[in-house]
Amino acid sequence: SKVPFTGWVQMIAYAGFTEAKANYDEDVKNTPGDMGWKPPLLATEDPDTKTRRLNAELANGRLAMMAIIGMFFQDGLTGSAWGDWANYTDSPLRAFESELGVQAPVGFFDPLGFTKDGDVSSFKRRRSVEIKHGRICMLATMGYITPEITGKFPGFLSPSEGLKFADVPNGLAAISKVPFTGWVQMIAYAGFTEAK
Repeated sequence: SKVPFTGWVQMIAYAGFTEAKANYDEDVKNTPGDMGWKPPLLATEDPDTKTRRLNAELANGRLAMMAIIGMFFQDGLTGSAWGDWANYTDSPLRAFESELGVQAPVGFFDPLGFTKDGDVSSFKRRRSVEIKHGRICMLATMGYITPEITGKFPGFLSPSEGLKFADVPNGLAAISKVPFTGWVQMIAYAGFTEAK
């Protein structure tokens, strides 16, 4: 809001000048990023060094693009690129910043914005579902790891079908070995626990 009109004209004119003079079409045909400038102490003719430096420049440039967008965003919300988020008092996320699960270093984590409406009942439902799914996934992870480490139960998984525990492979391959009645039992138990 403080830059005068002539300042904007100068910046836009300079940006247009550099775009016109950079000759990016030729740059695409030649070595990307090689604009012909040879800075003292940094220029090299070694192709491996050039490639390494260009890779570093690409990585740093990608990081800088993310950083400047983050600075714009924070500046827009708090009034400063280094602003304190405590200044952003209009955020609906303030309703949940002291809730269970808010942990450093991320703090309140809702990248998809499910809680932006500030609905407390929806938040509590999602949090309880998250806990339930987390418990199931922890059990599933142990179920995946344990047979690899400790082996399998002796005996039959399904005596009527002659299926032993040892016949069931580990991992996703086990899905094809589970008999139909086994799926019925698992789905019924899952439904029972959901209902209760």
